[in-house]
Amino acid sequence: MKHYFFALFPFLFLTSAPVSAQTVIYTTARYPVENPEPGVVIQVLEDIHSLEQSLFPVLSQHPEQADQRARERMKQPDWREQEARLTRAYQSLLDAYALGIEKVPAVVLDERYVVYGTTDIRVAEKKRDTWLEMQP
Repeated sequence: MKHYFFALFPFLFLTSAPVSAQTVIYTTARYPVENPEPGVVIQVLEDIHSLEQSLFPVLSQHPEQADQRARERMKQPDWREQEARLTRAYQSLLDAYALGIEKVPAVVLDERYVVYGTTDIRVAEKKRDTWLEMQP
């Protein structure tokens, strides 16, 4: 039987404007999200080391040569797309870390509840609701 863990965490940012509750799924390629509902944010956590290695496979130990190769790589036609992918990968990882996500897959509901072990929002909502009903 799978165990699901729930975590409550306070809002990270307080503003005077109303904050709309958002559902975020944190996952990897190993746990694909099928048929995501509109408005759901999907954060795919990538292996950043592998991604960096694919962008800069072999850099010299000599700083000048490494700099030159990196600059050449950044002139390639696909560089902007790859740079954006790397930026998204880092941002997703930072977001997960800031929320205290301990493992994937995880669904964050109402910016307060984390349900581990699924990418299915309906399953996550049922687990959260069951847990809430058991609370005094």
